[in-house]
Amino acid sequence: MSEEKVVVLNFWPSMFGARVIMALEEKEIKFEYKEEDVFGDKTDLLLQSNPVHKKIPVLIHNGKPVCESNIILEYIDEVWNNDKTLRLLPSDPYEKAKCRFWADLIDKKVFDAGRRTWTKKGKEQEEAKREFIETLKVLETELGEKVYFGGNETVSMVDLVLISYYPWFHTWETIGGFSLEDHTPKLMDWVRRCLARPAISKSLPDRLKILGRVSQIIKLHEFFYGY
Repeated sequence: MSEEKVVVLNFWPSMFGARVIMALEEKEIKFEYKEEDVFGDKTDLLLQSNPVHKKIPVLIHNGKPVCESNIILEYIDEVWNNDKTLRLLPSDPYEKAKCRFWADLIDKKVFDAGRRTWTKKGKEQEEAKREFIETLKVLETELGEKVYFGGNETVSMVDLVLISYYPWFHTWETIGGFSLEDHTPKLMDWVRRCLARPAISKSLPDRLKILGRVSQIIKLHEFFYGY
């Protein structure tokens, strides 16, 4: 399918966009990247491609837009599914359902608790840290002794969804004052295995750049609101 046109609309710090890019890179699919400033003026292409939510990421395949990151992952897996490319979801219905369950849990639990580690203070921040670490411990248990969540051979949809949050871990740890190496060492070993894959490491945003961006937002908030 080398003649097909694939475009990705994304905003560089987005964990949701990063997983789409990783999926394309893992499957060796060529694509055009277009940056969107989601806090500025949204482009006509984004508004036309996602008129309901007006959000990134959007995958445009031969002029047809697909929205919502995990839906995009499944679309990529179904369209580019020859023997030469890895499968992000298993063919077995039960195993596929389990994959979707864990991907959904990650986006609900990790995203919410992680965000609150830097947007809240005091007891609310401590509660967010506790929930975040407990969720990662649950995921560490699910990983068990496997190399990846998808098994011992290759990454799955669950791996891509969770590792897409990794660049944000540094920000949440730094501002929250905790270390995931202390709480979930086996999961951090999994992180290092994922980062050893070129398709993943080159697709993730710079974690220090994210910390810098978040630190600026916090300073502006404190300047205007005094806390």
